[in-house]
Amino acid sequence: MTLKSVLTGAISGAVIAVSLPASAETQLNVITGGSQNMVEYVTDYLGPLFEEKYPGVKVRVTGTGPGDAGSQKILEKLEAQSAAGKEQWDIDVIVAAQKKTGEMKEMGLLADFRGNIETGKMVTRETAENALGIYVGGYVMPMFHSQTAIAYNPALVPNPPESYDELREWVKKYPKQFGYNGIKNGMSGVAFVTGWMYTYAGDTKTLQSGPYDAAKKETWAQAYADLKAFNENVTFTPGNAGTLDMLNRGEIVMGPVWVDMFYSWQGDGRIPPNLKLKLIAPGMPGQPYYYATPAKAANKELAEKFIELATSPAVQAEGIVNRFNWYPGIDADHVKASLDEKVWTKLFTDVTPLELAQKGQPFPIGPYFDDIKEGYEKQVAN
Repeated sequence: MTLKSVLTGAISGAVIAVSLPASAETQLNVITGGSQNMVEYVTDYLGPLFEEKYPGVKVRVTGTGPGDAGSQKILEKLEAQSAAGKEQWDIDVIVAAQKKTGEMKEMGLLADFRGNIETGKMVTRETAENALGIYVGGYVMPMFHSQTAIAYNPALVPNPPESYDELREWVKKYPKQFGYNGIKNGMSGVAFVTGWMYTYAGDTKTLQSGPYDAAKKETWAQAYADLKAFNENVTFTPGNAGTLDMLNRGEIVMGPVWVDMFYSWQGDGRIPPNLKLKLIAPGMPGQPYYYATPAKAANKELAEKFIELATSPAVQAEGIVNRFNWYPGIDADHVKASLDEKVWTKLFTDVTPLELAQKGQPFPIGPYFDDIKEGYEKQVAN
């Protein structure tokens, strides 16, 4: 798909308003967390697309690195500008991880903008309103959603477990054939443990939204005891990539993976093409990266138009789904018409949009998340 055709598709989707006047020296400053591919996405694709729509605007991109540490650097930059009392800040658009974006909103560092853009109407997932217990409705637009699910070999597992309950019974019948990394060296294992606690610890809504009560962790002993018994029949992998490697070698036949990583490896021929995914009930967590604009962005209107373009159906289809195998940030049904049928089938056959909406869970709020990991180390890993 060419730059021109994507732009035409975005315009035909009626998500891009008329061009804003911009002087030749206008610079839109974008700062992004995430790996180098996030920087390259804006530098090589999204930035040129926006510059073509708005002649006279130059998109400048700065990367701060992956994980919460990279997004913490963005928070610190905004905090410093706020403390300096500047009327206008020199960052216009941020791309940041869920936890730190919520913290920025709580600190008053972000603008309420989603109601100003057409694509704001195209997102309904809970993660667009709730960032690990912090209300962010209006302040963020999801760039993409990453999601965990269970990968399996259908030649050896023709009827995979549908739920955590069924998986517990399955590992008893087929010991050491399910593998995950515990909570070390990769978030796919952490996500699996989180899904376990949502299933057996009780009161999932409070874990996800608060309020925090430190005494709640004292009620989780049975859930941990059952997980420790479950672990006696599993194979431990060395991490996210390790789980996929062991699936490829046939050392395990099932394990939790990141969906985008699964499809990327499959596309590269690093895992067999017949492997499939199952999002088991009651669900497993994933997480978004967010677009947002600072409270005192110098180019507020252009920043909003940039995010509007970035979250338009055509750009979500080409940039997010085709390039990275991520789930779109806006609701999938808005993106379908812009996707090749083969791409849609690949991404949404094993895990349908309805299943994603029903079983795609957020991670817990920060204090409960810390408690879950600490409890695993003390009561399961030992």
